[in-house]
Amino acid sequence: MIFRSHKLNGRSILGKAESDNGYDFKVDKNPFMIPADEGIFKEYEEYGVEDPRVILLDGEYLITYSAYSRHGVRVGLAKTRDFKSVERFSLITEADYRNAVIFPEKFNGLYARLDRPHSEISPWSIWISYSPDLKFWGESKLIMKPVKYHWDEMKIGPGAPPVKTARGWLSIYHGVFPTMDGCVYRLGVALHNLEDPSRIIAVGDEWILQPEEVYEITGYVHNVVFTCGAVPEEDGSIKIYWGGADKVMCAGTADIEQLVDHCLKNSRKAL
Repeated sequence: MIFRSHKLNGRSILGKAESDNGYDFKVDKNPFMIPADEGIFKEYEEYGVEDPRVILLDGEYLITYSAYSRHGVRVGLAKTRDFKSVERFSLITEADYRNAVIFPEKFNGLYARLDRPHSEISPWSIWISYSPDLKFWGESKLIMKPVKYHWDEMKIGPGAPPVKTARGWLSIYHGVFPTMDGCVYRLGVALHNLEDPSRIIAVGDEWILQPEEVYEITGYVHNVVFTCGAVPEEDGSIKIYWGGADKVMCAGTADIEQLVDHCLKNSRKAL
């Protein structure tokens, strides 16, 4: 597990923890990644690195993360093969982008990623982009927007990297609803076409997880469940990991086919 933590000065860093069963983790005493102290990464990571998403593709692990600085938030890409050493590869977006996840498979020879840029015209929606080399990205397309007066009406963003199923790519995303007492972060699911991930087949109309436990309702940021990772198992289940109130890491399981059915049988429009 690669997770976000803080130094005592408030700057975000990434830590590492290991587990034999996916539930009982032992945290490494040394940070996995801290803000860079040289080169172009130094300027764009000066305020911290956060929200890592990890995939395995072509024999190496790709880690997308949010790089914070006085210039806003950019998405960085790092690589590792052993989680002992890590190589910063590129800053793959300009500001203000975050929540980038890369599909663990290429499409017509191209890498594909989901992210969530911010603009006043199309606020906090999910886009897809493609790259031949992980460095230069294009062919960007808006594929999913929030729905007015819906549980995700304020903003949405990619969560865990998509999981391949027989009926499509299952994507777990977060949605935010504004209330008089602040925002509530919940999780939902969407299903992408297997050959063309820019085509969303269905979006589950109802959330699959919301803050309910004390450690999800009260913490560093109240009323938050926020995922960056999920692990499909051979028995058809999936382990989902989420941050509770930006204070603790949580885990739970679901049935993959039930999540796919949730998308297909009670769906809303993506756009």
